[in-house]
Amino acid sequence: MTVSEDESGRSRAPRGATGTSWLRSPHPAVVADREGGVVEFNDAAADLFPRMGVGSWLDGVVPGWLADAHRRLAVPQGTPHAAAATRPGGPPLRGNHDGRLLRAHPTESGHGDVAWWLVDDSDLTAAEDALRTEQERTALLAEASTQLLSSLNPDRCLEKAALLAAAHLGDAALVISPPVRNRYPVVTAVGERFDRSQVAMDPTSVPGLAEALQGFPPVPARWIDPAELPAWAVPEDFGEAPGSVAITPLPGHGVPAGALLLLRRGGQSAFDASEELFARLFAARAGAALSAARLYAEQARVTRALIAELLPPQLHHVRGVDFAGGYRTSQDTERIGGDFYDVHPGTDAGQETLAVLGDVCGKGLEAAVLTGRIRSTVQALLPLADDHQNVLRLLNGALLNSRHTRFATLVLASVGRADGRVRLRLTSAGHPRPLILRSTGHVEEADTGGTLVGALPEVPCRSATVHLAPGDTCLLYTDGITEARGGPLGSAMFGEGRLRASLADCAGLPAEAVVERVQMIAGDWVGRGPHDDMAVVAITAPHTTRPSAGSDRAPDRNTA
Repeated sequence: MTVSEDESGRSRAPRGATGTSWLRSPHPAVVADREGGVVEFNDAAADLFPRMGVGSWLDGVVPGWLADAHRRLAVPQGTPHAAAATRPGGPPLRGNHDGRLLRAHPTESGHGDVAWWLVDDSDLTAAEDALRTEQERTALLAEASTQLLSSLNPDRCLEKAALLAAAHLGDAALVISPPVRNRYPVVTAVGERFDRSQVAMDPTSVPGLAEALQGFPPVPARWIDPAELPAWAVPEDFGEAPGSVAITPLPGHGVPAGALLLLRRGGQSAFDASEELFARLFAARAGAALSAARLYAEQARVTRALIAELLPPQLHHVRGVDFAGGYRTSQDTERIGGDFYDVHPGTDAGQETLAVLGDVCGKGLEAAVLTGRIRSTVQALLPLADDHQNVLRLLNGALLNSRHTRFATLVLASVGRADGRVRLRLTSAGHPRPLILRSTGHVEEADTGGTLVGALPEVPCRSATVHLAPGDTCLLYTDGITEARGGPLGSAMFGEGRLRASLADCAGLPAEAVVERVQMIAGDWVGRGPHDDMAVVAITAPHTTRPSAGSDRAPDRNTA
């Protein structure tokens, strides 16, 4: 191979010694000898390193990281430093030059020269960084959705939204809720700490806040001057004046859920367009979670109010007569069902008290809705309570004209005192006949009967009058008691015989004790097996008349 000298006197291989195809490569390529002198290079390398020339030293024309790598690679094998030398075939080197990220691949020639192939990795690295950022953000959004939706408590959801935003979107975050009585609930988070406050503010004092609270798109962060933020918008423990501010709405289900205000300290870069877009994606998830939590809380509040009206009342002593009631739904997880009872004291001392116990066809919420309608209708018919037949006829007409296709059975009991005894007028409309427990332990059945209501145009019925001596009890019950299946084999019906035997053991007991015992025995019989709703009302003539001070007390509407 012929060897020539360049203008500096250094020897180099002729240009054609290594072939010419690589000279047309779009990637920069440089050939240097063991001492670091440039032997050959292509046009792409000349464009990348304008000062490069044949015979020039690498130290003066290429970045230092590449020149250092060439020196390490040129260490002869067998020298003390050869073990640390960069060898061809290993992982490529990476370094920066003129704003570009270069990847360098060395290739040794057979006579000691090294060819460096350079690849511009700037776009690839940027794409990899962007992909990694998007993957991290996607994972964060998924985790945020999980955490925000893990609780349907609005307060905890607000706290979690503020803490997540402060941890991942800025140095501090404020979640501002829609106003309540002209004050804005604000949750402020800095690091792992949060604080709640009620702020009387003018949202127009912060550019874009009023619009965000109304659900309009956010204004760019560059339009907001951090120095003009009001005092309430900068947490006391933030430590310094904010250097950048971003505001984005919290979209809700048809109604804006609030606004998210992000703060970044002055020593950090301002929010860029990518970060603002990510903040909007986070805010969309936070807003959806907040709206769901608030909707659930409102529905729960309404449900509690409605259930409170559907629950049977707690019964008391009314005008010299003891009343007690017990109720168990078909499902232990439910609070309301198709059985119900009420006690309506008369408007004056001489008027009878009306007790009503009924059973609506079906179970669960739909049956409970109809029980509420029946109870309301009966209450509206109280002025006619002296005439049971008329009450049942009007109630039957109301049910036939409703959209419900369910029917119900009832028993009405008008209760009054006369000559030291309690007088009952009992009327059954398709319902099990009331049982009368005498103080001697004898159990008898009231001679009353009739047709269920809500199914036929007419409701013929027959009333019975019963007198209770002191210590006697009248028991009203639904067929959920007698038709309950259980026992040793789990399939035997409780039946009226067992109910009468259980009731006979309650002779002389007060009304509350009678109800508790009947419920306990029926519950033990059923065990954990399926059963219908069970309702029981005991009307007892006490052995002694209680003082009149509490005798006119109306039934408590609290849970029995």
